[in-house]
Amino acid sequence: MKKNKISITEIKKYLKKKGLVITSIAKKRTNNSRDNLGSLSRTVLCSLVIMATFFVTPIIYNFVDEQTLLSKDFENNSKNDFKKTLEGLDPDLDNKLDKQFVFDDVLEFEDLPANTVRLSASTIDQLFKDTDYNLKDVRKNKLVKPVSLSLLPKEIKMIENVQKRKDLFIQIILPLVIKENNNIRLDRKKLFSILNKSKNTRIEKVWLLKKLKQYGVVNKDLSTLKVRMDEVPISMAIAQAAKETGWGTSRFALEGNALFGQWTWSGEGIKPAGADDDSTHKIMKFKVLQASVKAYQRNLNTHNSYKEFRSARAELRDRGKKLDSIILSEYLDRYAETGKKYVKILQLIIKQNQLTDFDDAKLLPSSIELESLI
Repeated sequence: MKKNKISITEIKKYLKKKGLVITSIAKKRTNNSRDNLGSLSRTVLCSLVIMATFFVTPIIYNFVDEQTLLSKDFENNSKNDFKKTLEGLDPDLDNKLDKQFVFDDVLEFEDLPANTVRLSASTIDQLFKDTDYNLKDVRKNKLVKPVSLSLLPKEIKMIENVQKRKDLFIQIILPLVIKENNNIRLDRKKLFSILNKSKNTRIEKVWLLKKLKQYGVVNKDLSTLKVRMDEVPISMAIAQAAKETGWGTSRFALEGNALFGQWTWSGEGIKPAGADDDSTHKIMKFKVLQASVKAYQRNLNTHNSYKEFRSARAELRDRGKKLDSIILSEYLDRYAETGKKYVKILQLIIKQNQLTDFDDAKLLPSSIELESLI
């Protein structure tokens, strides 16, 4: 393959965008100045040169890497590669993960203003009534009002009526899950549109580069991106949130908006009450509920523990089948320490609460872009 040469001018422009300016300095060296330049000055100068080299080299490397990617025409071999995967001929596909940028868009929620208001359970209930948002209608019409709440109500654990508490929890979580699925669906639609072209624009290639990083894809493998960039069944997501939070009543959910019990060994988190003294893990905490849902879906779509889940999901897609939460939940035995017992509990929650009724529910459009998904 012919390599693209990158000029010094291009590198200068790239460095300028990064806040670095390279200038040429004409130096007049007299005999006196050379004599006055002592060993200390030379040492300082050499140190500065070395430091600048170490700082600039990674930037230039990234620039060259991006230019190499953007200069290519993406060849759509992903369908053939995926068939090899299903036949067990390509064990390397979806087998590696670059974690560096996977949760960058989740961390963006941390930049939100810290003035989020926590509504009471009674206020939320009245809000749902005022907007005619109830689960009975959703089960029948498959349309969900775009009511997005950032925090669970503290009083949810005080609701004695179990069914009422469950319904309130589902009403809060359902729009959040559908919203994330919509984001993925729009991205997936764009991905296939790009791959079906013989040539792509620079904007499309930049978008692809961003998504490859977002999903932790190694070696710019578009087949792996296709497998990872996909939705999570709504019923399965609600069941996991219900199991991990006790239908919204757990300390992790109320204090840290943690709906899915994801662990972390670095950064902020909530220490489990029953954890051993030498245990270092915490439960990830989030600023808003939406961030928790996004992190959960990104976790399932990238972590090596859920490779079999993604492979089973891709196989359903390839056969033209709907994403069945009962089938796909079989591959979540590594989500909890209880393994297959955890899977059975999830499936029981799905069946007992008829959560599959929500799998084909659509979020009423809040923008023209979302209307295409209805």
